[in-house]
Amino acid sequence: MGIWKLIREDFATVKRNDPALRSNCELFFNYPGVWALFFYRISHGFYRRNFRRLARFISAVGQFLTAVDIHPGAQIGRRVFIDHATGVVIGETAIVGNDVLIYQQVTLGGVSLSRGKRHPTVEDNVIIGAGAKVLGNITIGRDSKIGANSVVIRDVPPGCTAVGVPARVAQRVDERKPLSHNVMPDVNKEVFEYLLKRIAVLEHTLKSGDLETMEKADHELDEVYKNFIEAMKR
Repeated sequence: MGIWKLIREDFATVKRNDPALRSNCELFFNYPGVWALFFYRISHGFYRRNFRRLARFISAVGQFLTAVDIHPGAQIGRRVFIDHATGVVIGETAIVGNDVLIYQQVTLGGVSLSRGKRHPTVEDNVIIGAGAKVLGNITIGRDSKIGANSVVIRDVPPGCTAVGVPARVAQRVDERKPLSHNVMPDVNKEVFEYLLKRIAVLEHTLKSGDLETMEKADHELDEVYKNFIEAMKR
């Protein structure tokens, strides 16, 4: 697809994905993400043709105007939407697939000074929450979600949700709610609930002396704890 068709598609993507958009005037003045992609598409075209200094100059202009830093060497697919956009950083060897949704303050960064692939690969239909940091030559599988302010330093399998610092795979994505990036598991809450239930079982046993009930409840809690630990290892 030609560069101008890609740019038109970028603008159309905003209209399709953001219910807050009311007019084309807002699109031109209130959406730095689409303008960041506009400058990226042009600079990337020059970068591929080895006009590297010109590409970097155009990229710098886009960064100054939009507060979004996208290296012209990055590879960004179609229908990518950078919502609010301020503070987004996408490194030189990052690869972003189609239909990806990125929120403000996201970093697709590197952890190595060596040349070669050192930035993340984000596959199709991924949602990356505000403030998330995805670091290193890792892969975020298609249809996955990254929770806000998470720090991802290892691969995320397709169709999963990753949260935390460092991020861990917490659950499978509910495909019926493709934009429910706010629905994330609360790991601390789950641990506290487990401990409270364990204490309640012990208190009941001390008062009643009912060891049979305690053993049954204890076995059930052990299964819950085992499943929780296994989920955190993924």
